[in-house]
Amino acid sequence: MASYKRRGYKKSKNQDEASAEAYAKDSQTAEVFSALDSGASRTEAWFSKNQRLIIGSIVVFAVLALGFFGYTEFIQAPKEKEAANELYYPQRYLEQALEPGAAKDSLLNLALNGAEGKYGFLDILSTYSNTKAADIASYGAGMASFHLKNYQDAVDYLSSFSAADDLLGALAKGTLGDAYAELEAYDKAMASYQRAIDHANNAFSTPIYLKKAALLAFKLNDLSKAKSLAERLKSQFPDSPESVNIDGLIGLATK
Repeated sequence: MASYKRRGYKKSKNQDEASAEAYAKDSQTAEVFSALDSGASRTEAWFSKNQRLIIGSIVVFAVLALGFFGYTEFIQAPKEKEAANELYYPQRYLEQALEPGAAKDSLLNLALNGAEGKYGFLDILSTYSNTKAADIASYGAGMASFHLKNYQDAVDYLSSFSAADDLLGALAKGTLGDAYAELEAYDKAMASYQRAIDHANNAFSTPIYLKKAALLAFKLNDLSKAKSLAERLKSQFPDSPESVNIDGLIGLATK
């Protein structure tokens, strides 16, 4: 009987140790993820603040870069200019919606559908198809839909956006990844994050999507990929907000 009690006690101790170890690991993982998530806000805020400047630059370039033939000069160019002017109001609503304390859903719906005779992104898409402004309206509609948590709509609009601009193109592909992740289409989310990373190598968007891809790989238990992405983030962008506490993720992925 005494021998049975000792065996029982030993088993209970092992269970307690295992539970404590699992709890500690879960706590460490939660701390690492919390610390990593807090680092992205500054860069993402930069995108929100500067979206009008980015989009405006693209529209101006698109209008100026139109060709020399009569159709372009006298038909397409005025249409492009008119469509570009219509972008002002929905883009303004989108910017306002992303500011702290804003009436987010109301402003996002105004960005999509317009108001008081002013076009929204959806109006521009239907009225000015085959223009650069319509392409940019796809981006705006996708971003507005994403923030309204209409993730499938976000996927549909962002998938049709084709800007070659480094920052806007990377942000669109990355947000497409976020939308797929919300829909639990994790393979597509990872592929979109990878396309965002590959689209442009810069200090603003690349660290964001390296981190998101690393966290998703870790979630999917692809530890080798998570470690590789996290190490690339640490190596290439050591001063980025996303690199703060990245060693914690590397450590978790190494175990």
